Amino acid sequence: MSKPRSYKAAGVDVAAGYAVVEKIKKHAVSTQIPGALGDIGSFACFFEPDLTGLKKPVLVASNDGVGTKVKLAAATGRHDTIGVDLVAMSVNDLICSGAAPLFFLDYIAAHKVDPAQVEQIVAGIAAGCRQSGCALIGGETAEMNDLYQPGDYDLAGFAVGIVDKTKILNIERVRTGDVVIGLPSSGLHSNGYSLARKALGKADYAEMLTPTKIYVREILGYLKSGVEIHSIANITGGSFYEKLARAIPAGVNAVLDPASWEPLPVFKKIQRAGRIADREMYSAFNMGVGMCLIVPPKEAEKIDGRIIGKIVGGNKKVIIEGIG
Repeated sequence: MSKPRSYKAAGVDVAAGYAVVEKIKKHAVSTQIPGALGDIGSFACFFEPDLTGLKKPVLVASNDGVGTKVKLAAATGRHDTIGVDLVAMSVNDLICSGAAPLFFLDYIAAHKVDPAQVEQIVAGIAAGCRQSGCALIGGETAEMNDLYQPGDYDLAGFAVGIVDKTKILNIERVRTGDVVIGLPSSGLHSNGYSLARKALGKADYAEMLTPTKIYVREILGYLKSGVEIHSIANITGGSFYEKLARAIPAGVNAVLDPASWEPLPVFKKIQRAGRIADREMYSAFNMGVGMCLIVPPKEAEKIDGRIIGKIVGGNKKVIIEGIG
């Protein structure tokens, strides 16, 4: 007679999931802002937005992951920064529309749920939410040993923000003569790691785990103070050639001068070690510029960044001088 089967014997520890909920509640509480309702662990999550001053409120949503950067976290056993990256990937996209983040939800899938490890990850998520001024109102943890290898896990995040319809940033505002302002990055952020890992070794993993910079408060500050911003590009996957191209309309090109800023040392190290061509570097990595703001020249001095390019007539392309 066969032995009775159980979920735990099949490889899924439900008790570990319950332990996770108890461990992460305090981190979620640390992010609460007016409008966040209910408690972590409910079947659904609730948020009551304050619509005061908004003539035509529009909800803005974004979701993302952190790619293969999780492999570095797993290899080093350092899980306290990857959550910041997860939040950054979504809220930095939201701010490109001019939206202020309201709340965030996460999804963590692993070969085996380790409550202590998950708590580290969620502590980072909470830190990212506090930096963004949004609330962590819920999430999900899944144990899938048939899908993931031992030690493996993956993350996904979902953010919702709000903006007045009349203030949504629109690429059609971009004009010939505008300038491109580069805001400095903190490192690789969360893109290009498949290439970076092949170029560098494990000794460099700690440097590559520097968390993604979150630009929400900085950019919201510019918008609230009346700085005229025509368009914003979050320099993530595809880097300048793809992401900056999304931020300009048909009829213009963005021309960047790479000599106008100094790439961070980590990018120089990657390029040397991997013998990577310039074009590939500026296609895969942010090279030290995490956000590009397109503004009229008269607004440039109001922004804590540097002019790295200009908008000229063209056909919606990004040209990097000396590279193409």
